[in-house]
Formats: sequence, C-alpha cells, structure tokens
Amino acid sequence: MKIHEYQGKELLKTYGVPVPRNIVARTPEEAEQAARELGTDVVVVKAQIHAGGRGKGGGVKLAKSPEEARSIAEQMIGMKLVTHQTGPEGTEVKTLLIEEGLPIDKEFYLGITLDRTTGRDVFMASSAGGMDIEKVAEETPELILKETIDPSVGLRGFQARNLAFGLGIPAELIGQATKFMLALYDAYRKMDATIVEINPFLLTKDNRLIALDAKVNFDDNAMFRHKEYAELRDLNEEEKLEIEASKYDLNYIKLDGNIGCMVNGAGLAMATMDIIKLAGGEPANFLDVGGGASQERVENAFRILLADENVKAVLINIFGGIVRCDMVANGVVAAAKNLGVSIPIVARLEGTNVEEGKKVLSESGINILTANGMRDAAEKVVAAAQTN
Repeated sequence: MKIHEYQGKELLKTYGVPVPRNIVARTPEEAEQAARELGTDVVVVKAQIHAGGRGKGGGVKLAKSPEEARSIAEQMIGMKLVTHQTGPEGTEVKTLLIEEGLPIDKEFYLGITLDRTTGRDVFMASSAGGMDIEKVAEETPELILKETIDPSVGLRGFQARNLAFGLGIPAELIGQATKFMLALYDAYRKMDATIVEINPFLLTKDNRLIALDAKVNFDDNAMFRHKEYAELRDLNEEEKLEIEASKYDLNYIKLDGNIGCMVNGAGLAMATMDIIKLAGGEPANFLDVGGGASQERVENAFRILLADENVKAVLINIFGGIVRCDMVANGVVAAAKNLGVSIPIVARLEGTNVEEGKKVLSESGINILTANGMRDAAEKVVAAAQTN
C-alpha cells in the first residue's frame, strides 16, 4: 500500500524523524493561506501523487510570496502530472503540500528495504541525493553505501555512523545523523514498511539534517496490525480494476499488453507472462485467483479481465492442486455466458480433475481453444490476439 508524501512525513515525525514544517492544501485559497502561516521568504509547492520524478514533470515549484503560491496552486490542482513513473497518461493532482523553504547545503539519499538476495533488510545511503536512485545504481553503483541489518538486533549505532562518515557528513553532525538513521529504521520496522526512502536527505546551511522528501510503502500482509493506516489509502491513485479485484481477494496488476492472464499461483503467473513474451506477445495483466479459488472467484476474475478494453484474448493457465480444474472450467463457462464474451479464449488445464474440466469446456458451446502444455497455450493465445 502506497501513501502520499505528506502522510509519510506525518508518520515519520511521530518516530522522531525531523521533517520540514508543512501544511496540506486542496484549493488555491488554502495554498495561499498556508504560505502565509509558514511565514518563510520561500515556500515549496509540491503536488501529491503516488509517483516519483514530480519535480521534472512540473509538480514541485518555489513560490516567493503567498500570492505566487496561490497562482502556482491554480495551475497544479487538476493538472495531469506526467512522470517516468505515471506513464504517458499521467495522474491528476488533487492535493498539494505547502512546505517551508530551507537553506540547502548538501543533498543525500537514504533508503531502507528488503534485500531479497540476503533475506535481510538493507540500509542504503548515497551522496547522490536528489537524483533517481535507479539511475545512480546503474551508472555509478560505487556511490551507494549499504549496511545489511541483522533482524535479531536491528540497525546498530556503528552501522549508522559508518553510513554517515561514508556520506561525508561533517564530524560535528555525525551524532545527529546517527540519531536520524536510527529513528528512520525504527519507523520502518514498527510500521511494517516495505520501503522507506528519504530523497533528498538534506543538510542545511545552519547544520540541520531533515527529511526533505519521504516515500513510505506498507506491507499489505501486515495491515491487520495497523488498521489505522486504512484511512491513509487514496483510491483515486490506484488502478480501478486492482481495487475491484481486492474486493474478492484476487491479486491483480494491470500491465500494458493485450493478453489477459488468469492463473492460480504467483509463480505460475510469472512463468505465464514470461512464456507469452517468449512467444511474441504482451501480457495485459497479472491475475492470480489463488490456490483455493472458488467458482465465484473465477467468475469475478474473468469479469475483471474483460473489463480491460485492451484485452484482445485471454489465456487461462490453471494447475489443479487444491483448486479443481472442473470448478475453474465451470466458472469460466458461467462467466463467458453471463458476460457475452466475444474475444478468443485459450485454456490450459492440468492437475486435479483435468479431464472433467476439459469436458466442461468442450461441452459448453463456447469457442474455447484448449492447449497441450504452456508453449502451445502461449503460441495459440498470441496468434488469437494478433488476429482479433
């Protein structure tokens, strides 16, 4: 689950992470009033969307007066902000963060996330703050410092000091930097975050260390421990079909292709998308109905697949372990009839009750192509999508 910058900063502040003074605004009038209340010579007007690269897209601007803050807000609110993370369609700006201007001396990067190679959290730091960290990692990986965290003891003081010295933080501020990093890790752990990024991590000319930006994502699987976070979710920032899928405990992620994929199990979903691409096609989504999918869930999954107008063909790839192939087949047939499906469907079923499942499909009266193996399924669905 993603949240906005202003929400992340409010949470980090409760853990002792220093952040700039700021006020949320949703109208030009509120932006002007916020600038007056902050009372600094310069304020920063920041668009709040779930994407990085806002500055390059025109979503972060300086205002030297409350009137200018209002003028900028009039331009930003309602605009479609396009960044490298939003895609060409962009995201509509509905909320702004008005923040005090600070005397910038140096900008750094801090980030904490799980390193899947080691199976442990890793604390990263870089002197290349304010830049896309992915670009830094690709072009100058030596600029990224890392400390792997032992989960039994957490981030140690000496590790934070190592990072602070590595960044070139002035000696008299090492203690302040260490305290900042320990507080950031404490927030990451207690919030059950999947990532916390501070970019830039700011050193001011008056020797303060501040989180000038904040990105916080939560682990959806831990949300039962943080029910208060549910109100932070902004459904306007999420793909509508993904929201619909979550109502039925379906794992759905929209992609850019034209072949819908309905599978059971994340591993099979990844393999299915890979083999579609190997066959020359492009998956339109990742849709996992789960290991214990009921007929109702399969029917809802099919409805969600077909709601994407870019889908030109559907590949159903089911391995019947816990879930029975005949139950899946009944769900597919019911959905196809109820929804009046007109696009090609290719089905590859294996496992429990596979013969019964194939019989349900063959006797359905619906034009469903069956496949023998994943390669055959991929080739058939790619060909069907190209001709539809």
